[in-house]
Amino acid sequence: MGRVVITHSTYVEGLIPWLKAIARLPSIQTITPAVISKVRGRCQTLQLRVSVPIRGGFKLVARKGSSAQEVFVVTNLDRETLQTTVDQLRP
Repeated sequence: MGRVVITHSTYVEGLIPWLKAIARLPSIQTITPAVISKVRGRCQTLQLRVSVPIRGGFKLVARKGSSAQEVFVVTNLDRETLQTTVDQLRP
């Protein structure tokens, strides 16, 4: 079972419960939400997608409304398995 690192005061709405569900998996070591930024497009519902590989895992991007937040996941899963898992655990 992994852990979710809570270090910021703000997060994309609804993101933390989704990350806590993902962190319960044995193949997830650490999940760290990072920078929030404004984006041009609008996304009505919360979306979480695998973006690029990092050392030891992947960067995910959470989007809702005009906000996007980076999320770093340390895991031994491959990209497709991680995205499938993220989609299945959607609240």
